[in-house]
Amino acid sequence: MLDQTKTPLFSGLKRHWEGSPLSGHVPGHKYGTVFPEEARDYYKDILKLDATEITGLDDLHDPEGMIDEAQRLACDLYGSDETFFLVNGSTIGNLAMILATCSRGSKALVQRNCHKSILNGLELAGVDPVFLPCNVDENLGVAVSVDLPYLYKALETIDGITAVVLTNPNYYGVAVDLEDIIRAIHCHGIPVLVDEAHGAHFLLGTPFPKSALSCGADVVVHSAHKTLPAMTMGSWLHIQGNRVKKERVTHYLKMLQSSSPSYPLMASLDLARYYLASLSLQEKQAIVEGIKEIHQELKKVKEIELVTPSDSRLLVDPLKLTLRSTKGMSGFELSSLLEKEGLYVELADPNNVLIIMPLAVNEKKHDMIERIVRAVSKETDGGQKKEQITLPPFPAEISELSIPFGEQTDYQRVKCPIEEAIDETAAEAIVPYPPGIPLLFNGEKITSSTVEYIKALQQIGARFQASEAFKSNYIYIYKKIKE
Repeated sequence: MLDQTKTPLFSGLKRHWEGSPLSGHVPGHKYGTVFPEEARDYYKDILKLDATEITGLDDLHDPEGMIDEAQRLACDLYGSDETFFLVNGSTIGNLAMILATCSRGSKALVQRNCHKSILNGLELAGVDPVFLPCNVDENLGVAVSVDLPYLYKALETIDGITAVVLTNPNYYGVAVDLEDIIRAIHCHGIPVLVDEAHGAHFLLGTPFPKSALSCGADVVVHSAHKTLPAMTMGSWLHIQGNRVKKERVTHYLKMLQSSSPSYPLMASLDLARYYLASLSLQEKQAIVEGIKEIHQELKKVKEIELVTPSDSRLLVDPLKLTLRSTKGMSGFELSSLLEKEGLYVELADPNNVLIIMPLAVNEKKHDMIERIVRAVSKETDGGQKKEQITLPPFPAEISELSIPFGEQTDYQRVKCPIEEAIDETAAEAIVPYPPGIPLLFNGEKITSSTVEYIKALQQIGARFQASEAFKSNYIYIYKKIKE
């Protein structure tokens, strides 16, 4: 075990600043001396660390100094064979692991509740996704895990699979134990890539879910900024075993990541690793006990309920707090009430709001509870409790794109009213954001249930990432180019 109390990247930048450097290099703010006066007080300290690849400060794309040491410390903590710092978020890690693993024209098994970056990576790689059905938890009303019988059926019956891409945990912190699943996939000689964006802290062990690395995954991507004290976009990519070539991953990361990576962001990754490694057993227990106290207090509030999975075999990250109105309000309406009290949640869906708790003893927990109580006390009683809106559009069987990526250039994109698009093929992605899981992806068949669900989300205030046409109730579809 390396000395996890060291922070080589942050300490190196700090020493550099304390040496009174005179900047003859980029960036143009010159350690914050050239900066708008009205913003200087907000930025001045962080800009001291915002350097570039000059002598002594190493190079992310050819690390041999303090960046290399910081990455090796993260690798040592997580028990991987190699760990890379990501400065463009987990998105870039998902793209790189797919490009490094999958060959053009092949297929990859993918959970249908995957993040849009997974599907974007497959499109870039020229790999056709084979969508695996997901189990939808009855209580939560969201997809929580891959449907195992369909996964095992696909492994036995579909040729040309070069990777299985799993998403674990889901956005709500619900996870499954991946060990047996990964072992079964490896029996077919296929690498397992895991988007574990929300599980960078899982190495802490019980009561947190098991980490994908400890379960044997070949490549795992973590968003350190989601639950650890790292700056936004700070992430890691980990490799273990020999099923995925490190050289290929390195090649694509050099291609995809910025050639001018942010030093404050990389230093925050160094510090996030240090923070995680420094948490004692007593501190972890205090964090978990504090969250339990929040649960007990919120259970006394009759206008809301804490939502947990109906399946007791599922594992739930204690840092994720899912709340629902007991008075028939949608998650979007509840989120709006909370925002009026200054409490901004991570996401809202048709039924729930999601709050992400800090990986620390929460000094503001009483303030948070008071704001929730004030918000829901203004709730108007909707009378009879509304029926929970479930997820109908995801295929219940193994499915593939109606028009594969490689054939989509043979079609033209045509604007079509959403109501008239049933049985057509989508030529754009329709993505409620957050959580960033596409309801439709380009090349997918549009079903009546998908259209109904989109309309329901629009009516209750969901936010989408889609084309300008979508805002006017249109969607782009593919039509064959006439000869």
